Amino acid sequence: MVVYHALVAPKKKQAKDTLKTYRAKRSAGRTPEPFGSRTTHRPRLFVIQKHDATRLHYDFRLEWNGTLWSWAVPKGPSPDPKEKRLAVHVEDHPVEYADFEGTIPKGNYGAGSVIVWDKGVWIPIDDPDQALETGKLHFVLQGYKLRGEWILVRTKRAGPKEWLLMKKADAWAIPEDQVTFTEQSILSGLTVEELRDGPRRAAGVRRTLKKLKAPKGEIDPMTMPLMLARTAEKPFTSKDWLFELKYDGYRIIASRDAYGTARLRSRNGHDFTRVYPEIEKVMTALPYEGLVLDGELVVLDDIGRPSFGKLQKRSQLRKRMDIEQATVNLPVTFFAFDLLGFEGYDLRTLPLLRRKELLRKVIPSEGALRYSDHVPEQGEAMYAKVKEMGLEGIMAKKADGPYKGTRSGDWQKITVDRTGDFAICGYTAPQGGRPGFGALHLGIHENGELVYAGRVGTGFSDVELVELEKVLSKQVRKTPPCARVVKGPGKHFWVRPDLVVEVQYKTVTGDGMLRHPAFLRLRHDKEPGECVREPLVLDHGDSGTQLGGEPGPPVVEEEDIRAKRTVKLTNLDKVFWPEEGITKGDLIAYYQTVSPWILPYLKDRPMVLTRYPDGIEGKNFYQKNAPDFIPGWVRRESIWSGHSEKEIKYLVADDEEMLIYIINSGAIPLHLWSSRA
Repeated sequence: MVVYHALVAPKKKQAKDTLKTYRAKRSAGRTPEPFGSRTTHRPRLFVIQKHDATRLHYDFRLEWNGTLWSWAVPKGPSPDPKEKRLAVHVEDHPVEYADFEGTIPKGNYGAGSVIVWDKGVWIPIDDPDQALETGKLHFVLQGYKLRGEWILVRTKRAGPKEWLLMKKADAWAIPEDQVTFTEQSILSGLTVEELRDGPRRAAGVRRTLKKLKAPKGEIDPMTMPLMLARTAEKPFTSKDWLFELKYDGYRIIASRDAYGTARLRSRNGHDFTRVYPEIEKVMTALPYEGLVLDGELVVLDDIGRPSFGKLQKRSQLRKRMDIEQATVNLPVTFFAFDLLGFEGYDLRTLPLLRRKELLRKVIPSEGALRYSDHVPEQGEAMYAKVKEMGLEGIMAKKADGPYKGTRSGDWQKITVDRTGDFAICGYTAPQGGRPGFGALHLGIHENGELVYAGRVGTGFSDVELVELEKVLSKQVRKTPPCARVVKGPGKHFWVRPDLVVEVQYKTVTGDGMLRHPAFLRLRHDKEPGECVREPLVLDHGDSGTQLGGEPGPPVVEEEDIRAKRTVKLTNLDKVFWPEEGITKGDLIAYYQTVSPWILPYLKDRPMVLTRYPDGIEGKNFYQKNAPDFIPGWVRRESIWSGHSEKEIKYLVADDEEMLIYIINSGAIPLHLWSSRA
């Protein structure tokens, strides 16, 4: 079993200048390298820099106790476990050095070009504080290029500074002849040769734009209107369209001006540059005198899928130290899907496919800034795959369309479950011991007027119910802010329509009410004015009328399984492991993270639970028989017990919702049958 020592903070040592040797070899006035003059907070950062000095080599660096332990690896790290690479232990470097990319002038120590080849977080398995004494360090890398388990071992015959860097055999091991890593920087996209000789990519792009007769013109990235998509009812196949993944994140315009200043602007015009410094660094490093990109900002989970929950957690950080730490342990990725401006050219009138061809050329192939690829023509096939993978949906875009700063049918979003954004207009009082509130009243703009769209009462956790009620109770007003209100029984409170929620629903009734709505999330990145009614299929029986459009096909009603499967999580802050401070929320997050790997083994197997409602040190009890009050969608298998002389209803966890429902009950270990049901 692997034990990760880095789950706790490194031990604090007596303050000493570990950078004395580093500074002694360099002159601050003659080299652009950092000298560690400011305090940095990036625990467990790792970086690999390719360095074209007297001899070409790779510098492998691990952050520990506020500095970068460093090894020079002549042949570079290899993901092949059969390869053992010499690693020479050199002086510690300042943590800021992890961002250094540039040319060290001749006459200086280490003169030559340096690029950032890879970066990420490292997780020690051995105790790092003992590593330099024992001569062995076992760890995990989670970078853009290198992943999995690695080991550093000091050689016995050579001097004390000579180590071997080796890959351990695991799922991330790659035979040497199958390695596909590029030799480009994850920041600028340049090789050390291009950095040394001067990049020529911009000249090639300018020549192409001149041939295409692209218009000249500067774009103000902070004020330019964005192109927005309409909602499509179903996927389609067409040779005139291309199809992209719909990312579950924040829309961002990323830009770099001729002076090297980068800006990140949200869809509602806010400046987020300081909130996401890892993207700012990439945009600043790009070798172009002006660039405007359109794309989506996400946080990827452990298996590479966008996690909106993690993005919200990251986006709420405002202290510099917290943000700096998060660039390592909760990094964002910017998927660019459009190139709008380049060195004084306005590309918005060019066909989309041409803009994407140029975009692919100007951004790095790996790193925090990535190209959002597409599939031509085959929208239905892509949608089916996206649905199978449990992703949000796809975007359909006209291949020859220009970029229009408005909502246009040339872009269409096709979600696996229909979703929409609505302004909160009020809420109802809770009943039956429910905390917070009962349901939210929703509104949407129609012909310039905010009108009532129904209410949503499912999909909230207890924490969300309480926290949202605290905010809404401060915005109460006497009258509804929207027209055509349908109140129903109970006590109602009306509020200023300042907040936006995203809601999942099946369809819309003839009078504009949502059917089977379920709350998904708050949208702090959107304004209430953006909640506008789009052409959607209405529930008109066989008439098939569309709101704001021509008569469409009859609506086929289906049971909204997903809305009914909402798991209400409770007591997430309750501490389950007092010594370690691990909460019930941490336990649920763990099972959610590992669910892709364990669910195939849980499928169809009856289970017995050991429940710890008060944590690992509290009283526990076994549970075989499923109680009658559990939701109907949780699978139960009735099996005759000869010992008890009765049928026992065993729980079975076939999917993530069922598993999380079971863990939320306080179950820690899961006892499985050896046979399937």
